[in-house]
Amino acid sequence: MRMIDFFDRGARMGADQACMIEGERVSTYGEVKARSDAIARALIADGFPAGGHAAVLSGNSVRAFEAILGILRADGVWVMANNRASLDENAYLLDLLDVDTLFVHSEVADRVAHFREACPNIRRFVALNRAFAEADRFLGDMLVESDEPVPQRRSGAAEELGFLANTGGTTGRSKGVMLSNGNWQALVSSLVASMPMKRPPVNLVAAPMTHAAGPLALASMALGGTVVVLPRFDAAEVVAAIARHRVTYMFLPPTAIYMLLAEPSAQTADFSSLEYISYAGAPMSLDRLKEAIALFGPVMNASFGQTEAPMCVTAMPPHEHLDDAGNLAHPGSCGRANLLSIVEIMDDDGRILGPGERGEIVVRGPLVMQGYYKNPQATAEVSAHGWHHTGDIGVRDEQGWFYVVDRKKDMIISGGFNVYPAEVEQALMADPQVQDCAVIGVPDDKWGEAVVAIVEPRGGCTIDLERLLAEARERLGPVKTPKRVEVMAALPRSNAGKVLRAELRKRHWQPVGRTI
Repeated sequence: MRMIDFFDRGARMGADQACMIEGERVSTYGEVKARSDAIARALIADGFPAGGHAAVLSGNSVRAFEAILGILRADGVWVMANNRASLDENAYLLDLLDVDTLFVHSEVADRVAHFREACPNIRRFVALNRAFAEADRFLGDMLVESDEPVPQRRSGAAEELGFLANTGGTTGRSKGVMLSNGNWQALVSSLVASMPMKRPPVNLVAAPMTHAAGPLALASMALGGTVVVLPRFDAAEVVAAIARHRVTYMFLPPTAIYMLLAEPSAQTADFSSLEYISYAGAPMSLDRLKEAIALFGPVMNASFGQTEAPMCVTAMPPHEHLDDAGNLAHPGSCGRANLLSIVEIMDDDGRILGPGERGEIVVRGPLVMQGYYKNPQATAEVSAHGWHHTGDIGVRDEQGWFYVVDRKKDMIISGGFNVYPAEVEQALMADPQVQDCAVIGVPDDKWGEAVVAIVEPRGGCTIDLERLLAEARERLGPVKTPKRVEVMAALPRSNAGKVLRAELRKRHWQPVGRTI
């Protein structure tokens, strides 16, 4: 099956059913299918080859989703591009991933001139939402209407490349991740297995569609779901959209959930329609998780994955979050191995470790990527011992629940002891005055690396640093307690919302001529 076949499954459930909603505009499945057909015909007529690579550089919008569907219907490979990445990073990725056709929203039209020079493989720049001079053509002028079905130009075999993502560059220069039709089939199947829907979902896309929220929205269309598109995350608008559209499902990173919890209108809002709120991408404060369950109801759905093994390697559905007494049943867990994944903990020598032993989380199964695009060396390194190495340190208990301790490269060695930032961050996040925090190691003559915390206060709060450190020392002991705490109004984040510890480390490590 091709990725577009999953959309067509949803479309066959009812051409008049709402497919996407943006503002006051409702697009039915019949309308979206017809437009994706017309886009596919336009691409083919313009010389876009079967298996060619095409990207959409846009924020959240229905037009962007339609262009993606058109690429897939033309039997192209969708390249996930991020309109919020830097100009140089975008140029590097578009060139690396051999993009042939680039759909460009007018909000980033000023980047086209740079891409023309830096990305010689881009054959066609197409204006997505309106005509502008920097593009070669406007999509609205290219559409080819016909009653004939769009010809299928590739077999749809499981091993065929379906889409190209990128690693985001939080641990080095971004790499292209090759994901096949088979990977997409495994992703949709795993999502449905871990989050069975009572009815076609109403999926709110508020997080950037250039990351997890985009593929998750496409997956919901396979179930005949309705996708409500917000241009960006705004806590008050998310609260209003949930009530207005009777939203049943949404994906948000923990940081966005914290903002929802702090939104005044959320305290009296109607969240009764919600079935699932998926959270992933970073560890979530246990205290905030309790707040979320109290506010939204028993709808929180944890998962663990990464671009190379997308989104749901493990899962902890809502009914497994709480025990019979209403307490967190598996505090800090990202769930058990999902239906189509084999997950283990491995040491540096390739030995599978038992319950309670810390090591790297490794994965096998149909979710795992085909490899890094044009980078066989990196593919071989990440596939050592026949397993995909996630780069995350974790532990498994006797019942198969997995716990992510930290990124392997973020581990701090202080005074000869291993300190995992996530553990320290959890302790600091228990303070109600702390909105978010990041823990890093900085060079220190005595300790080698000293543990330092940078905290972002909740709105209107002034953090009592002495009290914060005293409470952390009670929870963590002297080795793991930060040697100092710094306050920052807003922590630096990647386009996916992850805190960039590397950016925080730079000012401490660059003066000593090292990176860690």
